[in-house]
Amino acid sequence: MNNETKINPALLRLLVIFPNVLSYFLLFGLIIYIATNFKGLQAAGALNIWLIITAVLAPMAIYTTYSIVKRIKAGTL
Repeated sequence: MNNETKINPALLRLLVIFPNVLSYFLLFGLIIYIATNFKGLQAAGALNIWLIITAVLAPMAIYTTYSIVKRIKAGTL
């Protein structure tokens, strides 16, 4: 017998979408942090690392959103 527990589809979507929403909060927080502390980061020589982190996070968040939307439309999520 196969006694696998099934996760409610709405709960599964929430578990998948919630971290993606958090990544956008992080991305917007990074952008606001860089914008408000631009001069200080530039003076300390730390601007490049924050821009690199933002440049890496942005495409990851966008691709993850695209992947989730594609799976929801296909009915696999």
